[in-house]
Amino acid sequence: MKKPPRTATDLLMLTLPAVLAIAMGSPRHGAPTAATAAPADAATLARGEYVAKAADCAGCHTAPRGGAPFAGGLGMGSPFGTIKTSNITPDPNFGIGRYSLEDFDRAVRHGVAPGGKALYPAMPYPEFSKMSDDDLRALYVYIMQRVKPVAKPSEPADVAFPFNQRWTLFGWQSAFMPHGGFKSRAPNDPQWTRGAYLVQSLGHCGACHTPRGWGYQERGYDESAARFLTGGVNDHWFAPNLTGDPGSGLGRMGEADIAQFLKTGHARGDVAYGSMVEQIEDSTQYLSDTDLLAIAHYLKSLPVRQPSGTFAPADQSARTSANGNHVAEPQSLGYVVYQSFCAKCHGDDGKGVPLAIPALAGNASVLTKDTTSLIRLLVEGGNSPATLSGPPRQRMPAFAGTLSNAQLAEALTYVRSAWGNDAQPISGNDVASLRELLHK
Repeated sequence: MKKPPRTATDLLMLTLPAVLAIAMGSPRHGAPTAATAAPADAATLARGEYVAKAADCAGCHTAPRGGAPFAGGLGMGSPFGTIKTSNITPDPNFGIGRYSLEDFDRAVRHGVAPGGKALYPAMPYPEFSKMSDDDLRALYVYIMQRVKPVAKPSEPADVAFPFNQRWTLFGWQSAFMPHGGFKSRAPNDPQWTRGAYLVQSLGHCGACHTPRGWGYQERGYDESAARFLTGGVNDHWFAPNLTGDPGSGLGRMGEADIAQFLKTGHARGDVAYGSMVEQIEDSTQYLSDTDLLAIAHYLKSLPVRQPSGTFAPADQSARTSANGNHVAEPQSLGYVVYQSFCAKCHGDDGKGVPLAIPALAGNASVLTKDTTSLIRLLVEGGNSPATLSGPPRQRMPAFAGTLSNAQLAEALTYVRSAWGNDAQPISGNDVASLRELLHK
């Protein structure tokens, strides 16, 4: 899973793994707030801190390179421009210190800031609309009473006309917002229900992993929608399919594997990359084992949708003319590039190094139809997560200045057709197009 991105290029990601901060409006003066109320009980504060981690509030509301927590400043890329996350510390002038609980509710669950200003749907308020009353109140109390106020003004969004007209967002909300809050479709399975709530609401997984429609709306907010969690592109990262597809999805991962991946970023040879790295570091590594297993239980209940690519490790015949390989491996440019630049880490057999270097044989991200993330990783490089319970961070070098577009394409085509992998080839034009978008 991927979350919305942590830089202007990142996100759902993600996301997005993304999330827009609660935009500042004209707060109501004199309204009672948690900041002026008596200190809350320890249980409420602990719950609020946990909800903040599960919702990854600090991850999106903190500027990169040492920004103050919750004070905003992270650039969120969108098709309409760059949106800057805003200050949600309890500062009374530049943050949300004067928000009442009602103000907070309207912003988080309905996408409307005080003063009647609609928020951009880069903030996942469609998902947060399913947040429970108790979780919302606990989050409000925690932010107001435990987050340090920061007197930092929020930066304006860089969004072109007509998308900078906030009033138009009310039409978007009317057309696309889900209604009715969270509803369990398996009331007799508490683990499934908890997992569904975390995925659909606090975790806002769909913000990155569900494709978007013509209006930038997510094409479904729960398992009843055919495109829910089938993968989506966010700011030049592809957040992969989370349904039961055995090729590019979670079909070959067990519940324990998924839970381990969310906690450490490693499982069965898979390693988190891109915006999912920050999602794990800032959010999911802090969830309880019970909640991680609930998320996994819910995801494993999703049927196969939007299948892509196959993996048959015992069948080496996948490298055929059907996917563009007409020559023997030693004569293949992709094979030569792989052996020269990739095999030292990922191995001649594509199995990588456990808990360090990802396996490429059978890797769902290698087999996916959308190759955005694969190309970007070779162009820019990347790193694995650094978590409290996982292995040390490992880095992958960038090859933008080392290999040509044709060499990158041939290497990826080889990887997508070796060791039992069977996915479509990548062209030099595919690489060139993404590099132009990335300015790399």
